[in-house]
Amino acid sequence: MLNALLIVALAALQAPAAQQGQPQDPSAGQSQPPVVPVGFVPSGVQAPTQPVANSTSTWTRDPRFAPLGLAKTSGDRASSIASLVAVRGQEDNAIMGIGLVVGLQGTGDSIEAARRLLSNLLLTRNINLDLQTLSSKNIAIVQVEATLPAGAKPGRRIDATVSAIGDSTSLQGGVLAFTELTDASGRVVWATASGPITIGGFTASGEAAKATKNHTTVGTLSNGGKCEREVPTSIVSEHGWVHLDLRSAHDTLGNAVRIAESVNAAYPGSAECTADGKTIKVRVPADLPTGSHAAFVDGLLRRGIVSDDVARVIINERTGTIVMGGDVRLRPGAIAQGAITVTIAETPEASQPGPLSAGQTVVLPRTDIAVAEQDNALVATPGATTLQEVVDVLNVLGATPRELITILQAMAQGGLLEAEIRRM
Repeated sequence: MLNALLIVALAALQAPAAQQGQPQDPSAGQSQPPVVPVGFVPSGVQAPTQPVANSTSTWTRDPRFAPLGLAKTSGDRASSIASLVAVRGQEDNAIMGIGLVVGLQGTGDSIEAARRLLSNLLLTRNINLDLQTLSSKNIAIVQVEATLPAGAKPGRRIDATVSAIGDSTSLQGGVLAFTELTDASGRVVWATASGPITIGGFTASGEAAKATKNHTTVGTLSNGGKCEREVPTSIVSEHGWVHLDLRSAHDTLGNAVRIAESVNAAYPGSAECTADGKTIKVRVPADLPTGSHAAFVDGLLRRGIVSDDVARVIINERTGTIVMGGDVRLRPGAIAQGAITVTIAETPEASQPGPLSAGQTVVLPRTDIAVAEQDNALVATPGATTLQEVVDVLNVLGATPRELITILQAMAQGGLLEAEIRRM
């Protein structure tokens, strides 16, 4: 009975405003549509926020750098024969070997080959261990390379280069175990190498960050190699000739003829050019003692000639480098160059379904492409007979080094460029 009275009292307190003497809303008895908050689905659960960010890709071109003009030296400069030729028999010799670096701080190889090489190294010290017990990552298989100069004597110290072969991440702090260096046949040991490795950098890492300076999987051993046997060499052949081979950058017939003439001026009839024009043969005087052969060759190399100015253009498409030298010339012509820049930006978006909607996440591709083409007019290029004139003509085009590489190649194919093009 008491509960019924309480219910009646509460109903009286919650009576409509019309019963309180206030005007009643005419739409009070009508049903109103529910107000759905923004970001909510009919289920009443907030929908996931969709991605709205966009990727951007831009291409910029820096202003042209205008170098200062340099004064040209007057007269022809004589070049020593030593800078144009190489004496046959004085070549360097490359040797290599496979070794093991130890002492790494967990940055070594994880492959089985490293463990096998370590097992073989221990066997040389009469230590036989099960391969399965060798699981340390403080070792790394490396390739060791060195260069033996001509006439190297036993005991001479040489530098060596160490390069990781396996999956080692760093050779920092490592020590190269005793390694034999052989020739290409792999049978004759010419030198050995061992000692601490210098990598010229470092690597430090944590759980979520890593810092690296320089290349940490290649190092050097300064004076870490030792020559074990003499490298036989001779500057005079068994028939009494000294062969002067022209270097690749100066292998012109004019240089070969001038070198032979210069040598014949000092020793008449002693020098001649080979049939291919790449080598000058000089006969050693018969009465010259063996101990004076080095002084004789040194006197030849000190003589000077006026070498050819080779019309040559060296280009490197990877780095955008252009080097011109010698008597590079241009014939009159016309050039039009218009660079096309294509900018592509990929912005894939993930579309998330609403909760309890039984939908699936879908990745929607979004691609923005922008193409810009330069509208350059046809430029008439006059002929150029000196290197400075060639530079002035090419600068008028306003092309970047990479664009200039394409122009030079086209000019050479069209006969407008009078020079040899060599690619690096």
